[in-house]
Amino acid sequence: VQLQASGGGLVQAGGSLRLSCEASGSAVSLNTMSWHRQAPGKQREWVATITSDSNTAYVNSVKGRFTISRDDAKNTVYLQMNSLKSEDSAVYYCRIRTTWGTYWGQGTLVTVSS
Repeated sequence: VQLQASGGGLVQAGGSLRLSCEASGSAVSLNTMSWHRQAPGKQREWVATITSDSNTAYVNSVKGRFTISRDDAKNTVYLQMNSLKSEDSAVYYCRIRTTWGTYWGQGTLVTVSS
């Protein structure tokens, strides 16, 4: 299983970005997909999850601003990030949890300038 994350970049506070995570070797529709992030000097934290039956959950700090979704035809999961804040700056990682293991993407850097 491989995950390819993309979409990071530099954005001003209040702006938006959409991260993508394309999976190969397993179907995103059949597994639990999640986004996590790690800021410099901090531990990696969970951000959002979408389950196989499309239930979603978010860490409190991003509720109402971030949306996790998926496109089964493209085998891709997205994280739409709106109203970005400087504290959202981090490397964002996608993760897939399958019946035979958990796999991480390589990360994509998001930098929010204030």
